Amino acid sequence: MPTSQDSPLVFSADELDLIGRTADALSAYMGKPVLAEVINADETGFEWAIFAVPLDIEDDPKDLVVVQIGGSGAKIVGNQGGLTIAEGDVFDCEYLWAIQLSDLEGVRFIKVDQEGEEIAWSENLRDVLPFVMTDEAISDDIDDNDDFEDDSPDDDNDVFDPNESATRRTLH
Repeated sequence: MPTSQDSPLVFSADELDLIGRTADALSAYMGKPVLAEVINADETGFEWAIFAVPLDIEDDPKDLVVVQIGGSGAKIVGNQGGLTIAEGDVFDCEYLWAIQLSDLEGVRFIKVDQEGEEIAWSENLRDVLPFVMTDEAISDDIDDNDDFEDDSPDDDNDVFDPNESATRRTLH
């Protein structure tokens, strides 16, 4: 098993990029800012990333797991969900989950839920994230209209069935 001196438990540039893009995708999906802060390894011996949503005025903090994101020297990745964050700003946030690095054999990433339980682990960061995100370029030959079926009735006998499933698309 490697020690922290042999291979420091820090996120690579590609991993940090993926964490930031995940926070951005969650912001778009949820319609509110999702912040991802990377906590350095000084105290724990490993880096970890925390995902959280800044509390709104109407939110009741006693119903939520609340954490603070930001502060002096904070390393927030992604586009901050559209928030402008000045150096030293601190936000009370609803904790969504965290991903910590591990030196266990075959496990580099551990996902931790709101109760502090380890709920997923993998050697691949993508396996513990909520979205399938690829770096593959979308072909220019693809016609966006090909992804969707025409639900309009062709004649008077066609009936719209609300129980038919819609076409599912993944984030790219």
